[in-house]
Amino acid sequence: MNLSVKDAAQLLSVSQKSIYRWIKQDIIPAYKISGCYRFSKAELLEWATSRRRGIVVKASSDSGSEILPLPGLGAALESGGVFYRIEGTTREEVLREAVTHLRLSDNIDRDYLLEVLCAREELTSTAIGSGIAIPHPHHPSFLNLQRTRMMLCFLEHPVDFFAFDGQPVTILFLIVAQDLRIQLHLLSRLGFVLQDPEFRRVVHGEENREKIFTALVNAEGKLKA
Repeated sequence: MNLSVKDAAQLLSVSQKSIYRWIKQDIIPAYKISGCYRFSKAELLEWATSRRRGIVVKASSDSGSEILPLPGLGAALESGGVFYRIEGTTREEVLREAVTHLRLSDNIDRDYLLEVLCAREELTSTAIGSGIAIPHPHHPSFLNLQRTRMMLCFLEHPVDFFAFDGQPVTILFLIVAQDLRIQLHLLSRLGFVLQDPEFRRVVHGEENREKIFTALVNAEGKLKA
Protein backbone atom coordinates (compact mmCIF):
# COMPACT_ATOMS: atom_id res chain seq x y z
CA MET A 1 0.00 0.00 0.00
CA ASN A 2 2.54 2.54 -1.16
CA LEU A 3 0.53 4.61 -3.66
CA SER A 4 -1.09 7.93 -2.80
CA VAL A 5 -4.28 9.34 -4.31
CA LYS A 6 -2.15 11.32 -6.77
CA ASP A 7 -0.21 8.18 -7.73
CA ALA A 8 -3.43 6.22 -8.20
CA ALA A 9 -4.89 8.95 -10.40
CA GLN A 10 -1.78 8.97 -12.59
CA LEU A 11 -1.73 5.17 -12.85
CA LEU A 12 -5.39 5.03 -13.91
CA SER A 13 -5.21 8.17 -16.07
CA VAL A 14 -8.07 9.86 -14.23
CA SER A 15 -8.44 12.92 -12.00
CA GLN A 16 -7.89 12.81 -8.26
CA LYS A 17 -11.53 13.88 -7.97
CA SER A 18 -12.54 10.61 -9.65
CA ILE A 19 -10.42 8.63 -7.19
CA TYR A 20 -12.08 10.31 -4.22
CA ARG A 21 -15.52 9.74 -5.74
CA TRP A 22 -14.79 6.02 -6.20
CA ILE A 23 -13.52 5.83 -2.60
CA LYS A 24 -16.74 7.43 -1.39
CA GLN A 25 -18.78 4.96 -3.47
CA ASP A 26 -16.66 2.12 -2.02
CA ILE A 27 -15.92 0.66 -5.46
CA ILE A 28 -12.13 1.01 -5.55
CA PRO A 29 -9.68 -0.94 -3.31
CA ALA A 30 -8.32 1.68 -0.90
CA TYR A 31 -6.89 1.71 2.63
CA LYS A 32 -6.96 4.57 5.13
CA ILE A 33 -3.65 4.73 6.97
CA SER A 34 -2.89 7.57 9.43
CA GLY A 35 -5.71 9.61 7.93
CA CYS A 36 -4.48 9.24 4.32
CA TYR A 37 -5.68 6.93 1.58
CA ARG A 38 -3.18 4.42 0.23
CA PHE A 39 -3.42 1.90 -2.60
CA SER A 40 -1.76 -1.30 -3.77
CA LYS A 41 -0.56 -1.11 -7.38
CA ALA A 42 -1.41 -4.77 -8.04
CA GLU A 43 -4.93 -4.38 -6.65
CA LEU A 44 -5.53 -1.18 -8.63
CA LEU A 45 -4.43 -2.78 -11.89
CA GLU A 46 -6.56 -5.86 -11.25
CA TRP A 47 -9.51 -3.61 -10.42
CA ALA A 48 -8.97 -1.52 -13.55
CA THR A 49 -8.83 -4.65 -15.69
CA SER A 50 -12.02 -6.05 -14.14
CA ARG A 51 -13.75 -2.75 -14.93
CA ARG A 52 -12.36 -2.88 -18.49
CA ARG A 53 -10.70 0.50 -18.30
CA GLY A 54 -8.26 -0.64 -20.99
CA ILE A 55 -5.09 0.07 -19.04
CA VAL A 56 -1.90 -1.28 -20.59
CA VAL A 57 0.53 -2.41 -17.90
CA LYS A 58 3.96 -0.83 -18.17
CA ALA A 59 6.28 -0.94 -15.17
CA SER A 60 4.09 -3.09 -12.95
CA SER A 61 6.68 -5.34 -11.34
CA ASP A 62 8.25 -4.74 -7.95
CA SER A 63 9.96 -8.10 -7.73
CA GLY A 64 12.93 -7.65 -10.03
CA SER A 65 11.61 -10.37 -12.33
CA GLU A 66 11.95 -8.33 -15.52
CA ILE A 67 14.27 -10.98 -16.95
CA LEU A 68 11.22 -13.18 -17.66
CA PRO A 69 9.78 -12.48 -21.13
CA LEU A 70 6.22 -11.20 -21.34
CA PRO A 71 4.10 -13.77 -23.20
CA GLY A 72 1.29 -12.92 -25.56
CA LEU A 73 -2.26 -14.12 -24.96
CA GLY A 74 -2.05 -16.55 -27.86
CA ALA A 75 1.03 -18.27 -26.45
CA ALA A 76 -0.46 -18.37 -22.95
CA LEU A 77 -3.72 -19.87 -24.24
CA GLU A 78 -1.86 -22.41 -26.33
CA SER A 79 -0.08 -23.54 -23.16
CA GLY A 80 -3.29 -23.60 -21.09
CA GLY A 81 -5.79 -24.89 -23.64
CA VAL A 82 -9.49 -24.51 -24.38
CA PHE A 83 -11.97 -26.79 -22.59
CA TYR A 84 -15.69 -27.26 -23.04
CA ARG A 85 -18.49 -28.43 -20.71
CA ILE A 86 -16.65 -27.87 -17.44
CA GLU A 87 -18.91 -29.25 -14.71
CA GLY A 88 -19.90 -27.63 -11.43
CA THR A 89 -22.68 -25.54 -9.90
CA THR A 90 -20.61 -23.40 -7.49
CA ARG A 91 -17.45 -21.33 -7.82
CA GLU A 92 -15.36 -23.87 -5.95
CA GLU A 93 -16.72 -26.79 -7.97
CA VAL A 94 -15.99 -25.24 -11.37
CA LEU A 95 -12.56 -24.03 -10.23
CA ARG A 96 -11.75 -27.51 -8.95
CA GLU A 97 -12.80 -29.03 -12.27
CA ALA A 98 -10.78 -26.43 -14.21
CA VAL A 99 -7.66 -27.06 -12.12
CA THR A 100 -8.07 -30.78 -12.77
CA HIS A 101 -7.86 -30.14 -16.53
CA LEU A 102 -5.10 -27.53 -16.32
CA ARG A 103 -1.79 -28.62 -17.85
CA LEU A 104 0.67 -28.45 -14.97
CA SER A 105 3.95 -30.15 -14.12
CA ASP A 106 3.87 -32.93 -11.53
CA ASN A 107 5.54 -30.78 -8.86
CA ILE A 108 2.61 -28.33 -8.71
CA ASP A 109 0.16 -28.99 -5.88
CA ARG A 110 -3.27 -28.71 -7.52
CA ASP A 111 -5.05 -28.62 -4.16
CA TYR A 112 -2.95 -25.64 -3.12
CA LEU A 113 -3.64 -23.91 -6.44
CA LEU A 114 -7.36 -24.42 -5.92
CA GLU A 115 -7.04 -23.03 -2.42
CA VAL A 116 -5.37 -19.81 -3.56
CA LEU A 117 -7.86 -19.39 -6.42
CA CYS A 118 -10.78 -19.71 -4.01
CA ALA A 119 -9.10 -17.31 -1.58
CA ARG A 120 -8.78 -14.77 -4.39
CA GLU A 121 -12.50 -15.09 -5.12
CA GLU A 122 -13.32 -14.53 -1.46
CA LEU A 123 -11.18 -11.38 -1.48
CA THR A 124 -12.93 -9.92 -4.53
CA SER A 125 -14.87 -11.65 -7.27
CA THR A 126 -12.95 -12.01 -10.53
CA ALA A 127 -16.18 -11.82 -12.54
CA ILE A 128 -16.03 -8.89 -14.95
CA GLY A 129 -19.62 -8.98 -16.15
CA SER A 130 -21.37 -10.31 -19.27
CA GLY A 131 -20.95 -13.88 -18.02
CA ILE A 132 -17.14 -13.82 -17.90
CA ALA A 133 -14.73 -14.34 -14.99
CA ILE A 134 -10.92 -14.25 -14.93
CA PRO A 135 -9.76 -16.36 -11.94
CA HIS A 136 -6.13 -15.91 -10.96
CA PRO A 137 -4.01 -16.21 -7.79
CA HIS A 138 -3.49 -13.03 -5.78
CA HIS A 139 0.23 -13.80 -5.41
CA PRO A 140 1.23 -16.03 -8.36
CA SER A 141 4.93 -16.24 -7.45
CA PHE A 142 4.00 -18.56 -4.55
CA LEU A 143 3.21 -21.30 -7.06
CA ASN A 144 6.77 -21.56 -8.46
CA LEU A 145 5.51 -22.18 -11.99
CA GLN A 146 7.97 -22.85 -14.79
CA ARG A 147 5.55 -21.69 -17.49
CA THR A 148 2.68 -19.23 -17.66
CA ARG A 149 -0.67 -20.57 -18.81
CA MET A 150 -4.08 -19.15 -19.63
CA MET A 151 -6.97 -21.60 -19.80
CA LEU A 152 -10.33 -20.90 -21.44
CA CYS A 153 -13.21 -22.87 -19.94
CA PHE A 154 -16.82 -23.01 -21.09
CA LEU A 155 -19.04 -24.04 -18.18
CA GLU A 156 -21.76 -26.66 -18.50
CA HIS A 157 -24.00 -24.70 -16.10
CA PRO A 158 -24.16 -20.94 -15.34
CA VAL A 159 -22.53 -20.27 -11.97
CA ASP A 160 -22.95 -17.32 -9.62
CA PHE A 161 -19.57 -15.59 -9.23
CA PHE A 162 -21.19 -12.56 -7.55
CA ALA A 163 -20.56 -10.35 -10.58
CA PHE A 164 -21.28 -6.65 -10.29
CA ASP A 165 -23.86 -6.92 -13.10
CA GLY A 166 -25.59 -9.85 -11.42
CA GLN A 167 -25.13 -12.18 -14.39
CA PRO A 168 -24.01 -15.77 -13.76
CA VAL A 169 -20.71 -16.83 -15.29
CA THR A 170 -20.48 -19.25 -18.20
CA ILE A 171 -16.93 -18.46 -19.39
CA LEU A 172 -13.67 -18.60 -17.43
CA PHE A 173 -10.26 -17.31 -18.47
CA LEU A 174 -8.07 -18.95 -15.81
CA ILE A 175 -4.59 -17.37 -15.60
CA VAL A 176 -1.69 -18.94 -13.72
CA ALA A 177 1.43 -16.85 -14.28
CA GLN A 178 5.04 -17.16 -13.21
CA ASP A 179 5.00 -13.83 -11.40
CA LEU A 180 2.87 -10.76 -10.73
CA ARG A 181 4.38 -8.75 -13.58
CA ILE A 182 3.38 -11.36 -16.16
CA GLN A 183 -0.04 -11.82 -14.56
CA LEU A 184 -0.83 -8.11 -14.72
CA HIS A 185 0.47 -7.99 -18.29
CA LEU A 186 -1.95 -10.76 -19.34
CA LEU A 187 -4.86 -9.31 -17.37
CA SER A 188 -4.33 -5.97 -19.08
CA ARG A 189 -4.15 -7.46 -22.57
CA LEU A 190 -7.15 -9.69 -21.92
CA GLY A 191 -9.14 -6.67 -20.75
CA PHE A 192 -8.30 -5.05 -24.09
CA VAL A 193 -9.16 -7.97 -26.40
CA LEU A 194 -12.44 -8.61 -24.58
CA GLN A 195 -13.57 -5.26 -25.92
CA ASP A 196 -13.11 -6.54 -29.48
CA PRO A 197 -16.58 -7.36 -30.91
CA GLU A 198 -15.44 -10.30 -33.05
CA PHE A 199 -13.49 -11.94 -30.25
CA ARG A 200 -16.41 -11.53 -27.87
CA ARG A 201 -18.77 -13.01 -30.49
CA VAL A 202 -16.55 -16.05 -30.99
CA VAL A 203 -16.10 -16.61 -27.26
CA HIS A 204 -19.76 -16.17 -26.33
CA GLY A 205 -20.67 -18.44 -29.23
CA GLU A 206 -18.37 -21.16 -27.83
CA GLU A 207 -16.82 -21.59 -31.26
CA ASN A 208 -14.19 -24.23 -32.00
CA ARG A 209 -10.57 -23.84 -30.92
CA GLU A 210 -9.32 -22.75 -34.34
CA LYS A 211 -11.80 -19.87 -34.55
CA ILE A 212 -11.05 -18.82 -30.99
CA PHE A 213 -7.29 -18.69 -31.57
CA THR A 214 -7.73 -16.82 -34.86
CA ALA A 215 -10.00 -14.21 -33.26
CA LEU A 216 -7.62 -13.86 -30.31
CA VAL A 217 -4.57 -13.32 -32.50
CA ASN A 218 -6.44 -10.76 -34.60
CA ALA A 219 -7.69 -8.87 -31.54
CA GLU A 220 -4.29 -8.90 -29.86
CA GLY A 221 -2.72 -7.70 -33.10
CA LYS A 222 -4.75 -4.50 -32.80
CA LEU A 223 -3.18 -3.91 -29.40
CA LYS A 224 0.31 -4.31 -30.86
CA ALA A 225 -0.55 -1.88 -33.63
